[in-house]
Amino acid sequence: MSTATPKKRLTTSAMIASIASEGQRTTAAPFGKALVDLARENTRIVGMTADLAKYTDLHLFKEAYPERFYQMGMAEQLLMAAAGGMAKEGLVPIATTYAVFATRRAYDFIHQVIAEENLNVKLVCALPGLTSGYGPSHQAAEDVALMRAIPNMTVLDPCDAVDIEQMTPAMIAHNGPVYMRLLRGQVPRVLDEYNYTFELGKAKLLRGGRDVLFISTGLLTMRALEAATELQKYNVDVAVLHVPTIKPLDVETIVAECRKEGRLVVVAENHTTIGGLGEAVALALIKARVMPALQQIALPDQFLDAGALPTLHDRYGISTERITAQVKNWLGK
Repeated sequence: MSTATPKKRLTTSAMIASIASEGQRTTAAPFGKALVDLARENTRIVGMTADLAKYTDLHLFKEAYPERFYQMGMAEQLLMAAAGGMAKEGLVPIATTYAVFATRRAYDFIHQVIAEENLNVKLVCALPGLTSGYGPSHQAAEDVALMRAIPNMTVLDPCDAVDIEQMTPAMIAHNGPVYMRLLRGQVPRVLDEYNYTFELGKAKLLRGGRDVLFISTGLLTMRALEAATELQKYNVDVAVLHVPTIKPLDVETIVAECRKEGRLVVVAENHTTIGGLGEAVALALIKARVMPALQQIALPDQFLDAGALPTLHDRYGISTERITAQVKNWLGK
């Protein structure tokens, strides 16, 4: 009989696997709870989903307001078309599904029915980027690129539960179509340690630093903050600029931070290298004629593997350890 210590098992390759680290502070279903609170006062809010209420935290809205909840079944095109129709009647539809199904399967309906008429529909989509281990069928690595390309569309990428709690009312108050990348389930709490307040269209400097500037969004802001702490051990002083609104982009703040000389600028995002925050930042800097040393941390332009999330995040360079190592390498440390 073997007495060897068993290896620690990695998190399972689950469709709804948590992105929280062991012992990290979390909040359960921050989007669902925020929406329920808002709908108490705003009776024009209706919840709609394509058979995924439980997996987008919309089940809380269904339980609170069953008469304002619409289950559209596995028919994402119908979901988007119906949401557009409800918006025309003065309602505020909150349409939820997985990011892959909204941006790939129902793209034309979003483009033609919702965005072309600038309708007040909020698309809240789970499993953005590499937050599922189920492989290319459920990994929305290109969703930001697709939604940025649609006129009238606002694109939001929250970092954590704090971001979601503040972003949800701002999204609903905004008049026009919005695409929000949803972190669901047990979502980490990070930004409350940085005196953070979400403002639609604004980037926020979470910490200053003389050696490296991370320009990050979504989950990768959390990882950038963790990497900044690790890099302090190597006498690397790191600033983190969080960009929760990818479109419209806060060009003024980004350019101002990049004008500060002597820093490596690293754009970090949970998205393919094609068409996301990295390209948006690069174009903004070119137009402003600001040319810092610029690097990108993002998912590769390829179909990603299936597997356990910690393994995949390591493999594709978006874990804290891999980000820290990459920045050290760029700095020659």
